[in-house]
Amino acid sequence: MQKRHHFVIVGGGAGGLELAAKLGNKLGKKNKARITLVDASLTHVWKPLLHEVAAGSLNYESSQVNYRAHAQRHHYEFQWGKLCRLRRDKKDIILAPSYDEKGELLLPERTVSYDSLVLAVGSSVNDFDTPGAQAHCLFLDSLEQAKSFQSQMLNTLLRKQFQKDEAVKTVHIAIVGAGATGVELAAELRHASQQMAVYGLHKINESQVKISLIEAADRALPALPERISAAAIQQLDAMNIKVRVSSSVKEVKEEGFVLVGDEFFQADLKVWAAGVKAPAFLNNLNGLPTNHINQLKVTSTLQTTIDDSIFALGDCAECLQQDGKSAVPPRAQAAHQQAAVLFKTLTGLLKGHAPVAFVYKDHGSLISFSQDAAIGTLMGNLFGKSRFIEGRIARLVYISLYRMHQMAIHGLFRTGLIWLNDRILKVVHPKIKLH
Repeated sequence: MQKRHHFVIVGGGAGGLELAAKLGNKLGKKNKARITLVDASLTHVWKPLLHEVAAGSLNYESSQVNYRAHAQRHHYEFQWGKLCRLRRDKKDIILAPSYDEKGELLLPERTVSYDSLVLAVGSSVNDFDTPGAQAHCLFLDSLEQAKSFQSQMLNTLLRKQFQKDEAVKTVHIAIVGAGATGVELAAELRHASQQMAVYGLHKINESQVKISLIEAADRALPALPERISAAAIQQLDAMNIKVRVSSSVKEVKEEGFVLVGDEFFQADLKVWAAGVKAPAFLNNLNGLPTNHINQLKVTSTLQTTIDDSIFALGDCAECLQQDGKSAVPPRAQAAHQQAAVLFKTLTGLLKGHAPVAFVYKDHGSLISFSQDAAIGTLMGNLFGKSRFIEGRIARLVYISLYRMHQMAIHGLFRTGLIWLNDRILKVVHPKIKLH
């Protein structure tokens, strides 16, 4: 019996999970190839939703995808573990041992062989080695971190609500980075603060929850067009969210931020949402070339520059656009597009076809301001050119991006059932998570 080609995908984020589902449905179901997904977590949550989990406005239990159950439905294998070593000469990867909360061994070190390897390990926030950032800031790189933030925010509000001194009673939340993540988190936190009184935290009103954004650039959303930035500032101002631009953080202390120029910025809750970098272990992955933010360097076909059997996609890959100068931006839409192209390459590989070149298509950018509002631009065939949208229409388009991701990993019918379940839970559950 002929040996089946083994596709191993490391990383079950948006791009990795979509690719695993497509390959499983196309090749695994018919036993034409073996597909294995590796991830250090047991569940998947779409990363652009983490700010909603952190604010308590999203019930993450209903939004999680269990990898093992998903693998069974979509005809691929799942391996729980963290990649610790790559051996290109033997074409295998080593997974580190896994331990429980008591430190007892759950899974030993394992070896997984591959014929084609796809690295889709995503990215994390870049604190630029700012002193005190790791010790005193909260991050939103994972579901666990988002849950921790939500818990700390609620506990801070509970402690403060019975303080007699109004100044002490005020909660200061400061977010470093006025990019998409920072702006959307600030808006969700404002929405959460408005709901607190409804659920019994009547001694804390909206005016006593101070929310600020600290941005090193000269405007909010510096990576997006100025029109979006200007509209975002207006929206944030209407929500009583302060934006401090042209302000770099020099140090983080328990009581707040020390800005360049030695100005002190008080904060009870400190969030770091500025900058992006790929995981540091990629720098020592059997000689695969990386850039200054740890991204693997890949060709236009998403193959690593020194090994054609290893591919990389999403935030962990530096893929230059057609101009040969600017890199594909670390966005969910880029990972989605790369997964679709890589699916064509990998299925064609079994037929002896050449790899497909990836060409990034910018479909626009959308920024959500919680429940009923969003702003942004849409580009492409729908409008023929860039089109500015805002309000509820923009919010509906924003939500549709998540539904498209669900359709890619679940299919149309199951996504419809999930949407119906979400609507029911929205009526049954409180508007914010209270524990």
